[in-house]
Amino acid sequence: MECCRRATPGTPLLLLAFLLLSSRTTRSEEDRDTLWDAWGSWSECSRTCGGGASYSLRRCLGSKSCEGRNIRYRTCSNVDCPPEAGDFRAQQCSAHNDVKHHGQFYEWLPVSNDPDNPCSLKCQAKGTALIVELAPKVLDGTRCYTESLDMCISGLCQMVGCDHQLGSNAKEDNCGVCSGDGSTCRLVRGQYKSQLSAPKLDDTVVAIPYGSRHVLLILRGPDHLYLETKTLQGAKGENSLSSTGTFLVGNSSADFQKSLDKETLKMAGPLTADFIVKIRNSEPINSTVQFIFYQPIIHRWRETDFFPCSATCGGGYQLTSAECYDLRSNRVVADQYCNYYPENIKPKPKLQECNLDPCPARWEATPWTACSSSCGGGIQSRTVSCVEEDIQGHMTSVEEWKCMYRPKTPIVQPCNIFDCPKWLAQEWSPCTVTCGQGLRYRVVLCIDHRGMHTGGCSPKTKPHIKEECIIPTPCYKPKEKLPVEARGPWYKQAQELEEGASVSEEPSFIPEAWSACTVTCGVGTQVRIVKCQVLLSFSQSVADLPVDECEGPKPASQRACYAGPCNGEVPELNQGETDGLLGGLQDFDELYDWEYEGFTKCSESCGGGVQEAVVSCLNKQTREPADENLCVTSRRPPKLLKACSLDPCPSRWEIGKWSPCSLTCGVGLQTRDVFCSQIRSREMNETVILADDLCRQHKPSTVQACNRFDCPPAWYPAQWQPCSRTCGGGVQKREVLCKQRMADGSFLELPETFCSTSKLASQQACKRDDCPSEWLLSDWSECSTSCGEGTQTRSAICRKVLKTGVSAVVNSSLCPPLPFSSSIRPCMLAACARPGRPSTKHNPHITAARKIYIQTPRQRKLHFVVGGFAYLLPKTAVVLRCPTRRFRKPLITWEKDGQHLISSAHVTVAPFGFLKIHRLKPSDAGVYTCSAGPAREQFVIKLIGGNQKLVARPMSLRSEEEALPVRKANPKEVLQTHKHQNGIFSNGSKAEKRGLAADPGSHYDDLVSRLLEQGGWPGELLASWEVQDSTERNISSEEEQNTEQALMHLPFTIVTEQQRLDDILRNLSQQPEELRDVYSKHLVAQLAQEIFRSHIEHPDTLLKPSEQRIPPVAIPPRKPVSSFTSLVRTSAGEAGGGSRRPHRKPTILRKISAAQQLSASEVVTHLGQTVALASGTLSVLLHCEAIGNPRPTISWARNGEEVQFSDRILLQPDDSLQILAPVEADVGFYTCNATNALGYDSVSIAVTLAGKPLVKTSRMTVINTKEPAITVDIGSTVKTVQGVNVTINCQVAGVPEAEVTWFKNKSKLGSSHHLHEGSLLLTDVSSSDQGLYFCRAANVHGELTENTQLLILDPPQVPTQLEDIRALLSATGPNLPSVLMSPLGTQLVLDPGKSALLGCPIKGHPTPNITWFHGGRSVATITRLTHHILAAGQILQVANLNGESQGEFSCLAQNEAGVLVQKASLIIQDYWWSVDRLATCSASCGNRGIQQPRLRCLLNSTEVSPSHCAGKVRPAVHPVPCNRRDCPSRWMVTSWSACTRSCGGGIQTRRVTCQKLKASGISTPVSNDMCTQLAKRPVDTQACNQQLCVEWAFSSWGQCNGPCIGPRLAVQHRQVFCQTLDGVALPSEQCSALPRPVSTQNCWSEACSVHWRVSLWTLCTATCGNYGFQSRRVECVHARTNKAVPEHLCSWGPRPANWQRCNITPCENMECRDTTRYCEKVKQLKLCQLSQFKSRCCGTCGKV
Repeated sequence: MECCRRATPGTPLLLLAFLLLSSRTTRSEEDRDTLWDAWGSWSECSRTCGGGASYSLRRCLGSKSCEGRNIRYRTCSNVDCPPEAGDFRAQQCSAHNDVKHHGQFYEWLPVSNDPDNPCSLKCQAKGTALIVELAPKVLDGTRCYTESLDMCISGLCQMVGCDHQLGSNAKEDNCGVCSGDGSTCRLVRGQYKSQLSAPKLDDTVVAIPYGSRHVLLILRGPDHLYLETKTLQGAKGENSLSSTGTFLVGNSSADFQKSLDKETLKMAGPLTADFIVKIRNSEPINSTVQFIFYQPIIHRWRETDFFPCSATCGGGYQLTSAECYDLRSNRVVADQYCNYYPENIKPKPKLQECNLDPCPARWEATPWTACSSSCGGGIQSRTVSCVEEDIQGHMTSVEEWKCMYRPKTPIVQPCNIFDCPKWLAQEWSPCTVTCGQGLRYRVVLCIDHRGMHTGGCSPKTKPHIKEECIIPTPCYKPKEKLPVEARGPWYKQAQELEEGASVSEEPSFIPEAWSACTVTCGVGTQVRIVKCQVLLSFSQSVADLPVDECEGPKPASQRACYAGPCNGEVPELNQGETDGLLGGLQDFDELYDWEYEGFTKCSESCGGGVQEAVVSCLNKQTREPADENLCVTSRRPPKLLKACSLDPCPSRWEIGKWSPCSLTCGVGLQTRDVFCSQIRSREMNETVILADDLCRQHKPSTVQACNRFDCPPAWYPAQWQPCSRTCGGGVQKREVLCKQRMADGSFLELPETFCSTSKLASQQACKRDDCPSEWLLSDWSECSTSCGEGTQTRSAICRKVLKTGVSAVVNSSLCPPLPFSSSIRPCMLAACARPGRPSTKHNPHITAARKIYIQTPRQRKLHFVVGGFAYLLPKTAVVLRCPTRRFRKPLITWEKDGQHLISSAHVTVAPFGFLKIHRLKPSDAGVYTCSAGPAREQFVIKLIGGNQKLVARPMSLRSEEEALPVRKANPKEVLQTHKHQNGIFSNGSKAEKRGLAADPGSHYDDLVSRLLEQGGWPGELLASWEVQDSTERNISSEEEQNTEQALMHLPFTIVTEQQRLDDILRNLSQQPEELRDVYSKHLVAQLAQEIFRSHIEHPDTLLKPSEQRIPPVAIPPRKPVSSFTSLVRTSAGEAGGGSRRPHRKPTILRKISAAQQLSASEVVTHLGQTVALASGTLSVLLHCEAIGNPRPTISWARNGEEVQFSDRILLQPDDSLQILAPVEADVGFYTCNATNALGYDSVSIAVTLAGKPLVKTSRMTVINTKEPAITVDIGSTVKTVQGVNVTINCQVAGVPEAEVTWFKNKSKLGSSHHLHEGSLLLTDVSSSDQGLYFCRAANVHGELTENTQLLILDPPQVPTQLEDIRALLSATGPNLPSVLMSPLGTQLVLDPGKSALLGCPIKGHPTPNITWFHGGRSVATITRLTHHILAAGQILQVANLNGESQGEFSCLAQNEAGVLVQKASLIIQDYWWSVDRLATCSASCGNRGIQQPRLRCLLNSTEVSPSHCAGKVRPAVHPVPCNRRDCPSRWMVTSWSACTRSCGGGIQTRRVTCQKLKASGISTPVSNDMCTQLAKRPVDTQACNQQLCVEWAFSSWGQCNGPCIGPRLAVQHRQVFCQTLDGVALPSEQCSALPRPVSTQNCWSEACSVHWRVSLWTLCTATCGNYGFQSRRVECVHARTNKAVPEHLCSWGPRPANWQRCNITPCENMECRDTTRYCEKVKQLKLCQLSQFKSRCCGTCGKV
């Protein structure tokens, strides 16, 4: 055996081993137990084709030799080489052609098949006998022998099997199949003897088909062999085989040997063509040819795929089949081709279940009932129900809504809509006489709707078939023996057609055919059977009835017949006999016989059909067809067939079945196979598939829509959004919507309640991996100097966010290098005072502009100065300047939303104090801060989108901005801002309404939005802008134009002072809540007018694009028809002289005078009066005069809503309101509102219809929780806390004045509650005052009632009794720790991983809503907190508590009356690592002693299992060296050597020396005496392996007669015992260390060739109910003899059941009676077993 030894410098393998180090694979388990290294990678193959070799090496790692080989081989490139590649051994020989041998060049040819040394390279010089061994070894992969797969590897011939594996002994069978069993071919052998004659010089010996192998032919005799070939492509060839040699015949190698009287032909095959071996005659002596070859079985069975499932749902089955396949043509052929070979065994079909999913509900219909009419149109019905079918096929009726997605099948349909049969009379025959009076006949048939002769017509309506007729010619001839009238044929036809009636639903006589005549000549008799029959319509069967059941005369059952004259005599017949013969007697003189008359039409039009010869009964004399009864049946000729239409059929489309629908609902698709085919021969079953263009007809569709009905609602998830974090554990969300796929393929979005299944997850964790390390920078320190230039610094720590989201500080080397500029920067303060001069410290100053900019036209670039607000359009370039004094501009820094700004492609931070933003986008909105030393100024940028709306800022930006401090302002500005944020406008965000920090740049958003929506810009201004160059106004893209169209189309950017908007906000904060919206519109309109006038008077002060020039705009004249022009007039008036008067709030002048009636149709009145509209009133003028400075603005409202002016309702120049042609809809309280910057005043006027009562109402809902008293108008809803005084005003009007009456819950209130002017005062309200209060106003013209509902609120509070909440906690989690929240806070201490219940005790009215928070955040937004909210929000269950879950939890209970917050803290007893004292030193001396610090896992100072701290950061511990000193001398021993014997007693030794270990770690040998003084010398020899040498011994196997354990399987036993090598028996325990041989094994036993055999089930004992059963016989039989054997032999398999329940269906308890009068006939015909008869003849069939 070749071994691997340790490499030395001179070993040649050293370099090879070194080169293989880089390609080592992992060591296997086997290698790890030895000294071998892992195997290296495989080398390149020695050949690229034809089979080569590749090797792999390994090295020995031990100092000794390793067992086994260090090299292994495998085959490779096992593909055939191309023919031009040549022989591999020949290539190696030719490589020496250009090398001199003994001073001469030779052309070398290979010498193969050397029996002594097949793996040496022996070559022969061409043209000489010189054979030389040119190399001791051929290249790896060279074949040892030409006819073998064995190959040479490293100079040795290695066995190679047909599977191309080294060492394999796999061989090809005779069929060429590797390791085959020879079943794919058959042996053909035979002998041929030539019998050639002179004219026939050659003959065929044998045909050898394509693919045959091992062909051997031996010819003995003077003749010669020659070959003819034909390839599969049809190419033919010949070879005469004239000389000995190896030839290539039809690409197959043939070895031909020729001698004097013998020729031998060998072909190994497989043959690549069909060979025909022929013999050619040369001499008259006969020759013999023996042949043998293996012919492939060309037709073989091939198993098909599974056929389509027998059911589309609910569980079906599918089978495979077997088809005969032609290997040569690669097509399927008829089965008889495979049956030709006995070796072919047809595979048995396989069966498997399929489509096991339950079927959807469907409509199931019962059979149609019998039609209500047999013809002429009737109705039949059935019942339809919605059913579900389970996998066993049982159907269950379900609710109909489950079938709503399938069209319901009809329950009623028309039937038998064809016409009823009716009589059809044909033309009359000629008269039966040629003279005088006679008869004529006609045929009357009962014809159905198909035009066929049938029964069913009423005999009462049948037309007559004969009538008298008169021939005007007189009769002169005497009476003849036979009548001369032509009555016979017509009468016979009419009579037979009439008699040939068919059975109908009415009882009628049905005659059968006449029998043959009783005589062969002369006059005889014919008889027939006439039955009374009826057609049973429900079964379509015929029943026989008694004769008296049929009405009308019974047809004759006997008649006379004439069979021709006897011996040529014509008998004498009387008139009655003549009439009985039914015709002339001349027909009987003729002879009749059978003859062929042509052929029928071909059964097929193409592809081969058949024609059948037509056999007719003919009159031999006239050659006319006759009735077949006239010919002898026994002489009828046999059936004659012939082939026809043999031409191939034209191509046509073959259409397959539709596939299952791709969708079960909505709209799916079905596909089918459509291919062009042609039938060549039906007899040979030959059909070919053609290209589509060869079929002329239009190709049928291969796809169609299906299941076009609406799907049930279902959840449809969208794509996951990007993760919220790139690392460190984030969250990604997706939208999950409840949708319904409609029948047109579209989707309909539905509320979530429509989807019954559980909703899919809309959130999941993502990016759960650690983030890369990054620097965390602190804030800048203060400037290093108090004046002049200095520096600022900040610290940096290297931080890493772990996958759990927790930040950890790591080594700074893990972070990227930090630039120097990131930790230090220059700073500039006020200049230092010069020596000798007093110090005048001036801080840096930023010159800010407190303005508000609103961009309306599209402009490319705008310039701004910090300090203001800008509302801009997207895609505008912005340049923001920060003008400073006493500060160097290069030191200016910029921030956005608190984050330091640096230059980028989108934002440029210039070194000269300005900032440029290129093309604004939504993410640019925010607060920009300019810093110059301690001086800071802000500039807010917001974007204007489409529809005059501001673009909302991204949430991520808002959340960051909420933490920014608001720009510093004086106390007055802060107050104004505070008022604005507390709800001056009602459209604030939810965050603002909850009291959370609002957007610092949102102070003016509502005013700006209203200004953008302002529609009163003067038309002249806009018209002037329209005249500008269109090219200047259309420079933007289509998207930008759409945005501009949503704005005001102003030609300039609006600029106003912040102070002006602050004044408006302060003014609005002082107005009543219900009037703020009206006042805001007026103030915004006034602001718009001021901006417009400022643009006209000072166009240079407004911000305009440099490239635009706007022509001057004239001031529009005042028009006294709108509040806007009124504001213009008011402003102009105040500008003139208002500045000299003192400021005062508005006051409306009240005049007590009655309404003036200027005419019968015009009424003029002042405030405080009541106007009664009459039928002739055409105009009402309401005056309103107000004083104040600034001059008040007048506006009008009706019933609390702003008056909408029109052509009929006008605002006069003096602010009076005029109503033209008043109608009933104008009735109400009109309020005049006077407003200026200091306040407002309002007074009402009542306008009634004909003096009817009128009540001033309000539809507001007032909620009061703080005020001690409130006042509301009637019609409001009041919600207030207890103890408040509530006043309900009921202001009425009417002519005469209406009287007020108060009711509570329909009970009249006393006068003690009333106040003046009809108001109602409720003092110190409580729950008893809650209810509905009515105010009724009545006068002579009628009455009117309005009501107000008073609801008493109870704010959230802690209940005094807590038993209910405690019981609820106990029921929710009996074993879970719980805690009750309280306003002062409670505490609960828990272990990690536990769950806890938090209860929130609360009461109040209405029931408060409870929201849970953790650490100030809603628990609904905390994804890592596992929680459940139970008991309508009163209980919070927190599961899997950890460090992140601990902290303060709070429940916020709120209703309309107030808010209550209760708290509780959860404290988690967390685990942590603790480093304790050092352990004992590991060594007492030497240099290896260390002390390891002890690491413990603690929970509340208690040590627990270290597994609890697995997720905690483990502290770094470092061992401490100890006892580093010289050791005393000691004995040192080596390991024991291997025992000399494995058993029976051996010896093992070791080496013992005395050594001393120094503190440096070096051990030095010393004298043995130094160790002897300290310790006894250890022994160096000991005995080993003293145990006996034992082995397991066993006896021979016993007989195979144990119990049967399977088919043909039994058990046999043998004895196993322990003994010494000398044969001494020992207890089994002595051999327990050795593997024990088995004592039992399976064996083949003919006695166990048994199986269970069952018979068929007997009939069930009951047809329904619960007691039916059936049985069968079960017995154990032998497989070969099929005889019964004892059942215990079959006990290895489960015994089949021998009885079972059956027909377990409920019995229908229905009234059992007959529903037809023919049930007795049904019973006679034994039709009661059929279900349709069993139901209609229940009474009769039940007696069977």
